[in-house]
Amino acid sequence: MIRSVSLDLGGTLLTEVPPRFEIYASEARREGFDVDAARMKGLMRGAHARLPRELDGAFRYSDPWFERFIAEIFAVDLGLGAERLPEVTERLFERFESPTSFRLFPGVERLLEGLRALDLRVGVLSNWSARLPRVLAAVGLDGAFDFVVCSALDRVEKPDPRAFLLAAERAGVLPSELCHAGDRVDLDGAAREAGCEFVHVRHPGAVDTTMDPGPRSGDHVASAAGLVALLDRITERVR
Repeated sequence: MIRSVSLDLGGTLLTEVPPRFEIYASEARREGFDVDAARMKGLMRGAHARLPRELDGAFRYSDPWFERFIAEIFAVDLGLGAERLPEVTERLFERFESPTSFRLFPGVERLLEGLRALDLRVGVLSNWSARLPRVLAAVGLDGAFDFVVCSALDRVEKPDPRAFLLAAERAGVLPSELCHAGDRVDLDGAAREAGCEFVHVRHPGAVDTTMDPGPRSGDHVASAAGLVALLDRITERVR
């Protein structure tokens, strides 16, 4: 029986406005570099691929890791001077705490109400920076969840099955009693490897970057309302 739901954050509950690579490109242009969004996207992917998950003891998406990530892009790739790097880094950090940088997908508040009506424990499980609690507060979701698993704080990230097992532990349920919903089949779909249920959330216009969904595809929904309806059916099957 499903007793708890964990929700991915970015791409599932909210989206960045504008997208992250456009924000980084804007900062680069502010520093005098001729960088459009497409080029910045490539630079960001390259820096992400070069950096290990743990960097001098700092887990991916922690502040020290992001400082190195920003340095790889702006100092190494673009040639920004060392005297300018701290200010650029601080501006980017501040940008990703601002409520103007994020937008909830339509129906998220009703989604949370609907999940509560099903008597489910609800949490967030996200590969996110240590700013996750502040982001939730910025979009009005502070205190809306029974538990939170944040990769930078908990030092475990999807698709590692341990991330889902930790979510189940914090929810106080068995892995088989947890359903995880997210937009990335390659990351969120690993819930099944931990013995959990999985629902693939694809908002209209979203692009699925998964190369081979394989056995992780799961049920699909295209809206917050669709997720509530699906979970209602799932819980009804086992009542």
